[in-house]
Amino acid sequence: MNKKDAVYRWIDDHTAEVAGLLQQLIQAPSVNAEMDEDPSYKYEQRAQECLKTFLDNFGMETEFQYPNVEKLRVYEGKPGYYPDHKFDNRPNLLGTLKGQSKGKSIMLSGHMDVVPRGTKWTHDPFGGEIIYGKIYGRGACDMKGGITCMVMAAKAIAESGMKLKGDVKVGTVVDEEAGGMGTLALIAEGNRADACLITEATNLQIAPLCRGILWGKIVIDGRSGSIEMKREDFREGGPVDAIEKGRMYLKAIKNLNQEWAITKQHKYMTLPCQINVAEFHAGEYPTTYANHCEIVFDAQYLPSEKDQNGLGSRVKKELENFVSSVAETDPWLQENPPHIEWMIDADCGETLDDQPFFQQVVKSAREIHPSSEIEGIGFHTDMGWFCRVGIPTMNIGPGNPRLDHHSDEYVEIKDLVTCTKMIASIIMDWCEISE
Repeated sequence: MNKKDAVYRWIDDHTAEVAGLLQQLIQAPSVNAEMDEDPSYKYEQRAQECLKTFLDNFGMETEFQYPNVEKLRVYEGKPGYYPDHKFDNRPNLLGTLKGQSKGKSIMLSGHMDVVPRGTKWTHDPFGGEIIYGKIYGRGACDMKGGITCMVMAAKAIAESGMKLKGDVKVGTVVDEEAGGMGTLALIAEGNRADACLITEATNLQIAPLCRGILWGKIVIDGRSGSIEMKREDFREGGPVDAIEKGRMYLKAIKNLNQEWAITKQHKYMTLPCQINVAEFHAGEYPTTYANHCEIVFDAQYLPSEKDQNGLGSRVKKELENFVSSVAETDPWLQENPPHIEWMIDADCGETLDDQPFFQQVVKSAREIHPSSEIEGIGFHTDMGWFCRVGIPTMNIGPGNPRLDHHSDEYVEIKDLVTCTKMIASIIMDWCEISE
């Protein structure tokens, strides 16, 4: 019998434990502290304590590391640094399963924070209910399901008597949902491995990259005046409809997206980068022309477009030039130029397909799940900082990412089991089985 088969059999025999661990993590609410949820949840602390106990019980060496905002100030202007974030009751958790010799090490990483419960649940968002093979709860998919798989894979290897040459490390972090300062702190503390696997939900697909995300607001000024009167020329003091000017930008964004659909593609992305309008705010009264308009958008960028700090300043400049070019086509906007207020710049990362870890992950994952495709992630994950310090990083996790942040978020138990085996296969092949 193949040595790896004993590990897979252990996972099958412990399916109830896999499901039970995820239930425990869901039942320990860990809503991100920056999202104004009930502080009695103790933020990520309770869930991290639950996981620490689990790791301790099968022999991992563990410790808590609390992000220190003052210590991290040297990273101002870099991805993930937010001077106003606080980390009381919000530790990163580090664990190590020591290898037998000098083999390659792997970091298994995921974020323990979740978004607020939201509304319209038909199940208890922090109950971890199992119904028809699905586990429901906030974080089931994003991403306590992935954390469950990665630590159960490590336990399966340890409990099966398998000895590895390289170290298996676990790094569960805080604050991903509000910008990624937890991963910044993990890297700043010097935590390293020869490769990293992040277990964000990918529907069991193999994701070698994630895109950067920009949130911005185009601010357009008009001039109020009676909507029921004939408009005079604005040079004579007449009103200017900010909604009308906003429509110009909506049309121009649509045209620019047609260009981006050609110029901002990636061979492992199913969709090109686009500028997606999420909000349109304008107007004060039914009888008055709008004197102000705001267009809130989400724009993506590719890892090849990031700047020297790992952020999207080049794409920001491209969009600022776009706003200016549209203004040049209109006399009012020439004299009253709109501007962009930037809100979020979430970084990105990529592991190229000629790298050994990329090739090993694909081979090992498909040994268990042959239909897994190579497909990049359209949303942000914490892989950017790992890649930036030279750690090749891939993403694989259970669950459909379309369910992230939804009411009645769930993950299927069969996918948890499959993903646990996939991760175990990757660990054993990368860290190597010790003879």
